[in-house]
Amino acid sequence: MKKEVKLVFPEDLVCEPILYYLGKDFNVSYSISSANVDVNSGWVILSLEGEEKKIERAIRNLEEKGVIVERR
Repeated sequence: MKKEVKLVFPEDLVCEPILYYLGKDFNVSYSISSANVDVNSGWVILSLEGEEKKIERAIRNLEEKGVIVERR
């Protein structure tokens, strides 16, 4: 399954390896289609690919960490 999302990162998460853990912890792969990141904030548009349950768990985890997830 594929799902497109926009992730918005607050300042305290900009330097965290958030995307790395999508693959490592949830076995979800991603493709970045657009992004804008600086030291204060950032956003990225991703196409997530994997099992639907794993994608949903990954999205919940992102939200729990403080990332704003906009489903597209």
